[in-house]
Formats: sequence, C-alpha cells, structure tokens
Amino acid sequence: MDTANIINSGDTAWVLISAALVFLMTPAVALFYGGMVRSKNVLSTIMQSMFILGMISVEFILIGYTMAFGSDVNGLIGDLSKIGLAGVGYNVLDGGTIPELAFVAFQCMFAALTPALITGAFAERMKFKGFVLLMLLWAIFIYNPMAHWVWGGGFLAQLGALDFAGGLVIHILSGVSGLTICILLGKRHGYGKSAMVPHNIPMTVLGATGLFIGWFGFNAGSALGANELAANAFVVTHAAATSGMLGWVLVEWIRHGKPTVIGAVSGCVAGLVAITPAAGYVTILPSIAIGLIGGIVCYLAVAVVKEKFGYDDSLDAFGVHGIGGMWGAIATGLWATTAVNPDGANGLFYGETDLFFAQIISIGVAVIFAVVGSAILYKVVSAIVALRTDEAEEVTGLDLSEHGERGYSTPIFTGTPNFLGDSDSYSLKIFPTVKSSQD
Repeated sequence: MDTANIINSGDTAWVLISAALVFLMTPAVALFYGGMVRSKNVLSTIMQSMFILGMISVEFILIGYTMAFGSDVNGLIGDLSKIGLAGVGYNVLDGGTIPELAFVAFQCMFAALTPALITGAFAERMKFKGFVLLMLLWAIFIYNPMAHWVWGGGFLAQLGALDFAGGLVIHILSGVSGLTICILLGKRHGYGKSAMVPHNIPMTVLGATGLFIGWFGFNAGSALGANELAANAFVVTHAAATSGMLGWVLVEWIRHGKPTVIGAVSGCVAGLVAITPAAGYVTILPSIAIGLIGGIVCYLAVAVVKEKFGYDDSLDAFGVHGIGGMWGAIATGLWATTAVNPDGANGLFYGETDLFFAQIISIGVAVIFAVVGSAILYKVVSAIVALRTDEAEEVTGLDLSEHGERGYSTPIFTGTPNFLGDSDSYSLKIFPTVKSSQD
C-alpha cells in the first residue's frame, strides 16, 4: 500500500518537535554570539538574532514560503500562489505524510535562523535601523530564491545537487554573505590593536549546547518523518559534531600548547555545519571523517586565513559556516550513497561522478549569488540609511548607543585575563587579532 499523501501522526509529531528544536537554535545563536562579543555589545548582539526571529517569521509566512516552495517558475522562483499561505490549510504535503502546515512551520525556523548566523560577521559595528532593512531584503531576495533553487524544484535541484538540511542554502549562503558585508562595512575601530576577546565564555558554551541539541531537529527533522532516514541523520549528526570538536581542539592544542573551551565549542559547530548537507545521504564512518576534517579546515580558516587577509569577521561566521558548508557540500559529493537514501545519488567514492560535479557547480552558484547579491543589497541599503556606527558609538558600545540598555549593572572586565602568567602572549596565540591587552 502506498502511504504517501496520507497523514501519519508519528511523522507529523516528529516534524513539529523538530520545528520547535530548530526554533530554539536562533536564541542559542544569540547566546553563542553574545558571549563572544565585549560586554558593552552583548545586548545588541542578542537583539539582532531575536529581532530576526520575529521579523523573518512574519516575512516567511507572508511571502517567503511561496517564493521558496510555490510552483516553479522557470527554475528560478516559486510563484505567488501561496502568498500569505493561501490554500495551504490542512492539506497533506505533496508526496509526504505530514500536513503542509507542519512543513511550513519547519521551514519557517530555517528561514529565521539563516540571517541570524550572518550577524556574527559584522557584530559590534552595525546600526540597528540599517541592520533591519538589510536583513529583511536579504531574506527576500537571496535566501528565498536559493531555497527554491535547491529545495523547491529550482534549477540546482534539476541539476542533481543534494543538500539535505542546508549546507548550501543556509551555511554557505550566510557565511559568504557575512564575509561580503563585513568587508564592505569595514573593520571595528581598534581591530588588531585592542583586545576584542569573548567577555562571557560560559554564555557561549550555553549557546553552543542549545545549537547542538537543536541541530538534531535541524538534520533529523529534514527526513520529514519518524523513520530510518531520520535515525541515520540523527546519529551521523552526533558523530560529526563530536569529531569536529576533536579535530579543532587537536590542531589548536598542537599549534598553541593549550586546548580552549572556545575551540571545543567552535569545533563542535564546525562539525555540525559540515554534516548538514550530507546527513541524509552518508553512513556513520564517513560522517566521522566529515566532522573531523570540518573541524580542522574551519580552525585553519579562522586562525590562519583570516589573520593572513586581515578581514574583520567578528565571530567567524565565514570561517565556520561558509568554509564548513563548502566542505560539507563537497563531502556529500564524495560519500553520498543510495544505500542510505534511494532518492539521493552515489558520490565519487561509490564510483559515480555526476553528483560530485553537481555539488561543485552548486557551491560556485551559492558563493557568487551570496557575494553579488549581498554587495548590491548593501549598496542599496547604505544609500537609504546609515549602516556603520561611528567611532564614538563603538567606543560607548552598541548596547547604549543603539538600544539605551546595559547588559550588566556593574562593568565587566573585557581585557585579556591576567591570571595566566604572560597574559598578553597567551592572547596573541589564542586570539591572533589581539595586539594589546587593553580593551
């Protein structure tokens, strides 16, 4: 008996639970990023993620869903037949076993999370009014079309590209867009001269823990059912995340002689990013390799590449999400197998080349679209409203200058810790952008 197009209560329950888990990832990003900025910017950083959660959710319901998942128009965009969720109702998702509204809820959380990831690239230096307009336009004109190209039946899907849960649509797009915006915005005042180290590492660990938990819904929920595919995605997600942690910490330990907590949680997130596009297509052992390599290459992107080129990606959105997403998309083209997902394809290590080349092309498309689209939107928004804070506002901190609030009732020391012996030397090794111990 064909059970497709018949609503299954177990599948529906799992997708709704997964949607709730993905929802929690945006507040988790707020805490993850909030702990890594200086104390004078903690609230402004948290506010960016939380406001995006509200703004993009409304945008997605009104227009985003139909742009991404409406009927295909020439492989480029969905039509407006489902604007404002018109006609969605309680219909079963085409070819699935859940109500379409459950799918709407799940995808809405993805749409809200993605621009929140971008904020780490330009933390501590963007005016809130300009930020709101830029992120709204970015969601409409960059995220929605890309989601359609990959997941909505657009030309990349027709090409054969695979992205189980968002390596292309979410991580490459957000990471590369973040890099583009942070370069156009310019460096923070004092970058490379003053200490800009995390002010609350326990807060960052709490955020990373929330991301780790939420990611099970992110990846396993993308199976859109409580089934064997979801179980596979769940286990490979855990395997890659823990392997990514080991990879990052190992290289950091070798290079600097000290393993750090920030390194451990960053490596965990790098492994999660890397497995995201592959979670529904690869077996367990390859997932360990994907996570381990992901942790290493993301560490090198953060500790070596960023230092060499000197761009101010404040919280390493590009180094972790952009680079991790690219590696994950490539890894999908290497290790994907129809033994895991008959609806997928076999990768290069299983004797076929079509998927690998489709992945390379899709990465190129995502990178070019993110760079060009983000640059155009940046120029348009900057012609309408100021985007960059001035030096006095940055010195004061965005919490006060943009929101009139303080994160703490008493000042928090934000310089380099002095209880590690040669503290300035330690900071130079662990946080290579630091040139002085004074904030």
